[in-house]
Amino acid sequence: MPTKKIVIGSDHGGFALKTHLVKFLWEKGIKVLDVGPECSESCDYPIYARKVAEHVRLSGLGILICGTGLGMSMAANRFRGVRAAVCTNEYLARMARAHNNANILCLGERVLGFGLAEGVVDAFLNTKFEGDRHLRRINLIEDITE
Repeated sequence: MPTKKIVIGSDHGGFALKTHLVKFLWEKGIKVLDVGPECSESCDYPIYARKVAEHVRLSGLGILICGTGLGMSMAANRFRGVRAAVCTNEYLARMARAHNNANILCLGERVLGFGLAEGVVDAFLNTKFEGDRHLRRINLIEDITE
């Protein structure tokens, strides 16, 4: 796995999966910066989406987890330079990286089992951006400022 460090965050709806994935990544030798929350009490997902997005904008990759992954992706994609993708299977994770150069993987704890989530994370982290024609399209996305 080429990534050596990843930033991760969740809300209460994704806390159990986040806790599981932090251990999973550490066991693979990947350093994890966990920006919270520290417990499963109700909290606001945009706070954690912001924390992860701000880290990812500087460099690296991130993972955000809520109940469905949708709220996290909506919040994270508000940040320039962030391309957050909700992925529910390994194929989507590979395509998000290869064609869209996604830099934040959004997962739904209520949608994925822990085993499938591990496979999606592996696919996301092990896929490289293909560049070429895809880079042109990503640049067109970055130019959208409405």
